[in-house]
Amino acid sequence: MTPQRTAGAAELHARMQRSAPLVHCITNYVAMNVAANVLLAAGASPAMVHAEEEAGEFAGLAGALTVNIGTLSPGWVGGMKAAIAGATAAGRPWVLDPVAHFATGYRRRVAAELLALGPTVVRGNASEIIALDGGTSAGQGADAGDPVEQAEEAARRLAQRHATVVAVTGPVDFVTDGAQAVRISGGSALMPKVTALGCSLTCLVGAFTAVAADAPFEATVAALATFAAAGEAAERGAEGPGSFAMRFLDALHGLEARALEAGERIRPA
Repeated sequence: MTPQRTAGAAELHARMQRSAPLVHCITNYVAMNVAANVLLAAGASPAMVHAEEEAGEFAGLAGALTVNIGTLSPGWVGGMKAAIAGATAAGRPWVLDPVAHFATGYRRRVAAELLALGPTVVRGNASEIIALDGGTSAGQGADAGDPVEQAEEAARRLAQRHATVVAVTGPVDFVTDGAQAVRISGGSALMPKVTALGCSLTCLVGAFTAVAADAPFEATVAALATFAAAGEAAERGAEGPGSFAMRFLDALHGLEARALEAGERIRPA
């Protein structure tokens, strides 16, 4: 990793905290409370608005929009599409989290329709990214069944095909815009034991893109590095998933920008 890239992640972290961007989050029932707390602890301002009657208008007020398909119904999908239209019209970045999109025909269709609307960033686990590229994954429900390394080529193809940034998250994250790619290390093995942290990470990616709309690749890298650094800090002294979850919010709140630069956290791939 070049010094410039590492400094960029720390700079964007400081910028996000100074700006406290309003992030419009359409996420699932399980994730709403966790994601809102994560954004607040990190320094952003969350808003959970999904009704079709207001989502489009609200998206124009926020710095960024995130769309998570964990909770699907025709009404929610209408709200997602209205919000995307509002964000696009206002020139705001938006992030797609295609939760378990391979599980049912309805999910596959909705995910394909949303992907065609041009997300700024796609964040998913390895199984979701492999399946989104048309491959066969070993995922079950919202849990990944494939290693991140196995999804890297699929992520590169998706990024090139849809002119977007693709983030594959796992023990070592992978981010690409089709032309460049990095791996991000850190975090904790306890993170998958706490519900909705992945969904919350999608919302945090939105917060970083809100303050770096012209640099979505760098914004995504900075968001993932923030999560990785906070996970490392939270693991120290944690006795299990419960105490880890509490420590994770505290770690996000007190995270120093230099933690993003620790060791070789961000490496070119």
